[in-house]
Parts: sequence; C-alpha cells; structure tokens
Amino acid sequence: MDAGIAAFTTLDRVFLITGGIGAMVVVFRVILLFLGGDHLGALEDGDPGGEGNGFQFLSIHGLASFCMMFGLVGLALSLQTHAGAGLSILGGMAAGLAAIWVMARIFRLALRLQSSGTIQPQAAAGCSGTVYLTIPAGGVGRVTVRIGHRTREMDATTDTGAPLATGEPIRVVRVERSLAIVQPLSSMES
Repeated sequence: MDAGIAAFTTLDRVFLITGGIGAMVVVFRVILLFLGGDHLGALEDGDPGGEGNGFQFLSIHGLASFCMMFGLVGLALSLQTHAGAGLSILGGMAAGLAAIWVMARIFRLALRLQSSGTIQPQAAAGCSGTVYLTIPAGGVGRVTVRIGHRTREMDATTDTGAPLATGEPIRVVRVERSLAIVQPLSSMES
C-alpha cells in the first residue's frame, strides 16, 4: 500500500487528502443525522433554533461535498485517464460544483413539500361562526370560527360594545392582534 501512495504525485496526494477529508465529514454528518444529533446544521445558518431556510452554499455539508467530489474526481482523472494537472483540477472543480448544485436542487424540492398547518388569525376576517363564551358589553369573550376546513376558537369582542350570548351566530369583521372583532349575523343582514 505504501508503494502505491509513494508513486502518487503531489497533486494526486492533494486530491486524495481533500477527497478523504470531505468524505469523512459527509459520512460523519450523515451518521449524526440518522442518530438525531445533527446540531451543526442549526449553527451554520446562525439560527440557534435550527429553523434555517434550506440549503446554504457555504455550509459545512456543502463545502465537505465539494471537497469530496473535487478530490475523488480529480484523483480519478489524474490516475485513470492520465489527464494533465489542469484538466484534473478543472474536472474536480466541475464535479464539486455539480455536487453542490444537485444538493441545492434536492433541498429546493424538499422545501416545496413543506407546508404549515398554522392558521393565521387574520384569515378569520369575513368568516362566520358562533359565540362560544358570552361576550360581555365592552368585554372579551370567545367565538368559534370556521376558517377553510378548520374550526378555530378565538378571543373576541364587538365593535358596538353590545353583549352577545353563547350560541349566537356571528361574522368576524376584522382581527386586531389575535382579537376578533365580531358582529352578530342578525345585525349584518338588516
């Protein structure tokens, strides 16, 4: 084995070391990911909550993938095809950039599968519902409102200040800081 490595040129050794270090980092990150200990991803984006917006080109994983592909393809071009140093370096760089491009495409496709199940309070404006807990005169009660295919319970008050009894049908006029401003349906119909 030592005789094989001794026959390597300096450039071949650079390719081998770069590819080896990149591969070790990628394998280490994948193992951490499967074990649930991939906390480096949260630190890369500067987001301690780990809620990054997807792929970052200058991330640990991106740089490690570039190094791995640069080293492996450069070494293969140098040893197998006996390409010159310039062609081996260009081929390695092209392979590294291609690896990053493929990773970015995969992340973009995965992010399109993501959806939020959170209903924004402002979406309740114009929706109808019923009073769940009596809204006292000038006070706050609770209403259930149908937003799309979901029912949401919200704090509510009236813009007229009139009380609304439990079970009375209402319509949300607007939402101010998660507080629904409602009117009884009977007053809106007249």
